[in-house]
Amino acid sequence: MSCQYSLLFLFLCGFAARTVAEICKTELLEGTSCTLKLPTTNTDKSNEIKWAHTTSNAVIVRKNNKNKSNTRGLTIEDDGTLTFKSVSLKNTGKYTYTVFNADGTQIGAGEKEINVYAKAPKPTVKINCKDGDATLTCDIRDRTDLTVSWYKDNIIQTENNPKLLLTSAQIQENKPHSCSVSNPVSYHQSDSVTVSCPTGEGDPGPRKLFGFDFWIMVSILAGSGALLLLLICVLLFSNQRKKHQKDEREFRLRNIQAPAPNKTDPNTAETSNYK
Repeated sequence: MSCQYSLLFLFLCGFAARTVAEICKTELLEGTSCTLKLPTTNTDKSNEIKWAHTTSNAVIVRKNNKNKSNTRGLTIEDDGTLTFKSVSLKNTGKYTYTVFNADGTQIGAGEKEINVYAKAPKPTVKINCKDGDATLTCDIRDRTDLTVSWYKDNIIQTENNPKLLLTSAQIQENKPHSCSVSNPVSYHQSDSVTVSCPTGEGDPGPRKLFGFDFWIMVSILAGSGALLLLLICVLLFSNQRKKHQKDEREFRLRNIQAPAPNKTDPNTAETSNYK
């Protein structure tokens, strides 16, 4: 008996869920099951009901209590209601309906519109430091249907911009930042991050000079400069030495070539005077 009652309970629950299915809203989350009600009072006189998607070739017709459809997941109920088993992004758009009586006369027409959105993902905050400032990027994975908002200490700061610029002064405040993404049917917020740029600079990696490590290049240039200075000193010393040797040779040569001084014998000079 308990098993029979359980089966009966499940059947009644399933029937109740079917009869009170959610009515499709204008904005829907992907995967939602819902129905579009037929807004006409003449469904009791209808013989044929047709629903068509204006932006695709999806068409479903119910005639003589039988459904004919070219799209999976769509059905028409006895009262003309269009049921979506699970809406997808391609279901976005307008749906027209037409109702005919037994002799083929149109007795009702109109349209409904729905917009389907994918669930907003949880974003992540990426940090890029440069010249003491920081650029925060809210990673939304190439989604274009999302609105981005920025928070500092969980207080909203800006909207509709995936990037946020922090000056060095704002970084020094050491406040947590986060971003959120949303569309009309879903919302998600990132984890909070506290921005810290090493030494106030942007690139924590090694500094470069001519494409090589900065300090290695400084050492090479310093060594090359010292070697060049030594060579200059050697050349100057060598030239000075050569000049000194040349001057010394010229001085000796002048001493050798100079005439001897004219010396007169005093005795001879005296004799000559007497004559």
